[in-house]
Amino acid sequence: MVADRIRSPVPDAPPSPLGLTPADFAQACAALGVAPRSRALDAYRAFHRAGQPASWMGVAALPGPIVRELREDVPEGTTIKFLQRVAAAGAAPRLPADAALHVESVVIPMIGRGGARTHTLCVSSQVGCAMGCAFCETAQMGLVRSLAPAEIVGQWWAARHVLGAPVRNVVFMGMGEPLDNLDAVLDAVAILTHHDGPGLAMSRITISTVGRIDGLRRLAAAMDRPGWRRLGLAVSVNAPNDAIRSAIMPINRAMPMSDLRDAVLAVPGLGRGRKVCFEYVLIPGVNDEPSHADELADYLRPFTAAGSSDGLTRGMVNVIPYNPRRDSPWPAPEESAVERFVERLVSRGLFVRRRRTKGRTMMGACGQLGTDEIRRRRFVGVSSPGVSADC
Repeated sequence: MVADRIRSPVPDAPPSPLGLTPADFAQACAALGVAPRSRALDAYRAFHRAGQPASWMGVAALPGPIVRELREDVPEGTTIKFLQRVAAAGAAPRLPADAALHVESVVIPMIGRGGARTHTLCVSSQVGCAMGCAFCETAQMGLVRSLAPAEIVGQWWAARHVLGAPVRNVVFMGMGEPLDNLDAVLDAVAILTHHDGPGLAMSRITISTVGRIDGLRRLAAAMDRPGWRRLGLAVSVNAPNDAIRSAIMPINRAMPMSDLRDAVLAVPGLGRGRKVCFEYVLIPGVNDEPSHADELADYLRPFTAAGSSDGLTRGMVNVIPYNPRRDSPWPAPEESAVERFVERLVSRGLFVRRRRTKGRTMMGACGQLGTDEIRRRRFVGVSSPGVSADC
């Protein structure tokens, strides 16, 4: 939840505005004798709005440095994948103390309504991931560690003030499962949307999950608060039935699709200013048959206008052509297969969008983020009983 507490800064070290709301930052500065409240708030605004840290903040206020950039030109502009260094402290066992950890983020150019160019930032919430989805590169790393709020907000700060990208949207669709690190994610959202900070609109932020039902309930409670009711939600369903989903997404063995659907339907406000986005990674030979489209349409019928008791549309489907991970057992789908699947869903009454592929050649597209050096170590953290991280 939104932090009403100070996050225990290092003694005698200036607090960082990356991981604190304005009130917490001002309180921490006053407690340490660094700056009075008014000066601290002015510095907070300048740091986030203009990228100008005050001299008394020191280098500790800045996010981890960008150690690598990869760029790919697309019709809308240039997709940028960038890697930032983060501390190894708190990482999973068997990782050397001097290991270099990196978090990956992607700036995605978009053409909005009226032809205006905008940018969406795909941020990570963890280094690695414990969910074990077979089609995802990050899952092959295992969970290394969760990120702190400052490290999440630091990805936005680097994109905006180091790379100069005018970020309009932020999606938690990078490395990690956001609901496994929900406190830090919600704190980061509170900072990103604060009018004295980055000032992003709540409706411009989306949290994506593989379907952690326990986390969904907590997230739903946060989304029911004033000011949070337009926060976006995306659920990676990726399969038409439990058999296929359990084969490619181990979490389904403990949290099956019927329970997931009930949990999503309980999210407040759906159909009135908010629709849940169901992400469907289309994998050749796995989940791309016409019968699979029909099963998916049946499963999602309660989210359609025709399937609801009040005539409101509560969900949409985002079809994502599979982006092969390293050593993938599957190829990318043919464009004709993607079109047929989308048309089949539309014919069954679903609201469908087809995601354009950006960043595939530099391993920056959906499902491709991950550090190969860490992946080869093969350690995996499991975050809840009954959910295997191995495929």
